[in-house]
Formats: sequence, structure tokens, C-alpha cells
Amino acid sequence: MIVDKHSSANDAVVVRGVSHKYQSNLAIDDLSFNLGAKQIVGILGPNGSGKSTLFRLISTMMPLQKGDIEVFGASTRNQIFAVRSRIGVVFQSPSLDRKLTVRENLDCQSALVGLSGAARCSRVAHVMKQLSISDRANDRCEKLSGGLKRRVEIAKGLLHHPRLLLLDEPSTGLDPVARLEMWKALSELKDSEDVTVVMTTHLLEEAEKCDLLLIMNRGKCVALDSPDSLRHASGGDAISIECLEPHAVASLLQKSFQWQPKVVGSQVRISIDSAAQHVAEISNLLGASMRSLTIARPSLEDVFIEKTGDRLF
Repeated sequence: MIVDKHSSANDAVVVRGVSHKYQSNLAIDDLSFNLGAKQIVGILGPNGSGKSTLFRLISTMMPLQKGDIEVFGASTRNQIFAVRSRIGVVFQSPSLDRKLTVRENLDCQSALVGLSGAARCSRVAHVMKQLSISDRANDRCEKLSGGLKRRVEIAKGLLHHPRLLLLDEPSTGLDPVARLEMWKALSELKDSEDVTVVMTTHLLEEAEKCDLLLIMNRGKCVALDSPDSLRHASGGDAISIECLEPHAVASLLQKSFQWQPKVVGSQVRISIDSAAQHVAEISNLLGASMRSLTIARPSLEDVFIEKTGDRLF
């Protein structure tokens, strides 16, 4: 996918030539991309890929060292207050006062963002309804499940009508049912609140649900497209061969079939069309050196391996 480095009226986030170092460690390496509005965008990558640093830079938690980031036209370099008025941020670490009720937590946040009187009451009631937490308004937050707490956190981030909602690993600690409920709420918010959602994630099942996926590795963007398009571009079926000597097996397969296998740990990965037709000849060639062989449609992990030669996690 070709990424236009120039901003447009439809862009929620524009990143141009951004680099960031921690002492001698280059966390972000000349990163440039555009994210269109009214999408759920996932930032996926292993530990050390730069996704958390990117989150902090977009949310203005850290100053830019090099390059520029715009949020709906406002620069995080010299228009920080304009950017902050456009964004809502939900951190991975809890920010609720556990001894206060849901409504009291939202009232406190409303005061911080300048809401008062009838406007505050109306907005609090609205976001509670949007996140399906109205019936828990008078419950102390310490009594809520992890999924409900996360929805209250999201409600806090929406009180000031942000155009961009930033979520840092929003599914951390949630059970599968709570994750599904959170995703249902986010999908509805995208349309009803006219908001763009950008989240960091380490869960492939979560990344699959995003409208757009930004895959990062070693501070660079290695892929940016919809999950379906990324898998389709990967092409063919994914063959995984578990073996004792993967480098020797990869060399033999390349020599015998002119394929381009990749070694990942104790596995050899190959992406080819009509993989099932080749099972017999692969088995005959490898014999006892092969422990197992599996065939599957390309996954997002296969996409990552194809782009980088490394495992995603």
C-alpha cells in the first residue's frame, strides 16, 4: 500500500518523518503514514516495535524529537492544546477512583474538561447510555467487572466530544465476553459519536476486527492496510513444517522446488498456491526429518513473518 505523506481533509492522523530515541535506542525510525477518519485502527507489533512510543507521541505525552504529527490538522509540536481538545485517551493502567460511583467518576472528569450544570448532566447521561452502563451509575467502581471498568474508562475519554479516541491495549485483563462487549461498543461509537479509534494491541483476534491495521517492527511501519487486504496480498496457502533442522530443510525445499521458505524458530514457513497438492512430494522429500506439516490460510502472523522474517510474538 502506497502511503500519501501529505495531509488531506479526511485524515485523522498524519505522521511525517517521525524518529524518536531513548538515549542510543532508536524506538521510532523515520515513520510516515496517514490514517483516515471514522475508522477503528489497530497498531500491532511485538514488544520493542515502537507502538507504545507512537501512542505516547500522538497523545502528546512525550514531545517530538524529529518530524511532525498532526491530529485533524493540529500539530503535536506547537499546537498541543488544540490536539488535546481533539483527543480522548484511555490508558492501559486504570484511572478510575475505585471508591467513587460510576456517575461520580464521570462527574469529576466532566469538571476537568470544563463541563458543568445541565450540559454536564446531559453529557454524562449520554455517554453512560452509549456504553450501556446507565444501570450501574450508582455502583462503586470497585464492585465492577473488568469489562465494565473498561467501558467507564472509555466513557470518561468521550465526555469532551473528542474526534480521536486513543486506546492503549484496551483488552488487557478482559475475558472473551468482555472483549466482545467492548468491541460492540467501539463499533457503535465510531458511527454514533463520529469518532476515529486508534488502539495499540498485541492480540491477533483483536487486530482482525480493525478497519485498518498498522503493523510495526523495529520502529518502522512494515504494513498498512485492512486485515483482509494484508492476508490477500500475502498470497497462497501457508505451510508450516516442524522439523529438527529447519535451515537444512529450508535449503532443500528451495533447491528442489525453487520456493522461498522462511525459518522461524523450529519451523519452516512457505506461502504457495494449492498447497495441498504438494503435501505428498514434500513428505517424500523430507521423510523422517519432518515432525509435522500443517496448511492454513495466511494469518496476520504469516503476513508479519513474510514482511520481517520474524515471529510477531
